[in-house]
Amino acid sequence: MAGFSPDWLALREPADHAARNPQVLGAVGSHFAGRASVSVVDLGCGAGSTLRGSFAALPDRQHWTLVDYDADLLAHARRRLTEWADEAREQGEELVLTKGAKVLTVDTRQVDLAKDLEWVLGWQPDLVTAAALFDLVSKRWIERFVAVLTSLKLPLYAALNYDGREQWKPEHRADAGVHAAFKHHQHGDKGFGPSAGPDACDLLAEAFRKSGFAVSTGDSAWRLNDRHAPLLEMLAQGIADAAAETGHLDPGLLEDWLAARKTASSALVGHHDLWARPV
Repeated sequence: MAGFSPDWLALREPADHAARNPQVLGAVGSHFAGRASVSVVDLGCGAGSTLRGSFAALPDRQHWTLVDYDADLLAHARRRLTEWADEAREQGEELVLTKGAKVLTVDTRQVDLAKDLEWVLGWQPDLVTAAALFDLVSKRWIERFVAVLTSLKLPLYAALNYDGREQWKPEHRADAGVHAAFKHHQHGDKGFGPSAGPDACDLLAEAFRKSGFAVSTGDSAWRLNDRHAPLLEMLAQGIADAAAETGHLDPGLLEDWLAARKTASSALVGHHDLWARPV
């Protein structure tokens, strides 16, 4: 699976952090309350947004292993975290960061999750996290993933799983057609087999419940407006490019839709967060 551009990840991070469901994140924090430390493996870490978006809810001492297939993104994540921290120093291959009262030790690993999932989870952290990942993987991979977490009794905090909702304003006559084409593209192979796309959160929840985990979910939709103009523009371009690849739409109509959407007044993009823990 190819990585995402640092520009895209930087644009979406504030929207992601604002959208994270506070009740779900609070439940994660409550699970680890009273502990002095926690170890976390973050899958598909990108630029490290999950760490920055959830560290405050976790114990004061944290060890994060950031996992991604893209070596350039892993290097970018280290730079971003160094800039973000109040203090940062190298300790061998690890970064030691101070942010407020928190001390975070961070290491990065380049991993192909399609091949090496069991090896990664075999590190047996206290917590597995991911954001905007599971819509890219297949139903079969999700079942494999849940089976491994079940066998190791590992909890999962999975944020910002795309759920298929989209609502743009003002409306455009091509909205339904573009949305249908985009959802079709979402189910294409992103390196793990046919993708779960907007069904990912439901598939995760069902698989975990069948495995005896306690599961809670919460809405984490993006609610964008003119203050998010650069993100809206890049989002519209990405949707249009994906829709065009399906060949389902008249190119002229798609071009007209894209021009309108780049100056949209608002958009809702649906996501759900999930917290699953063994009981």
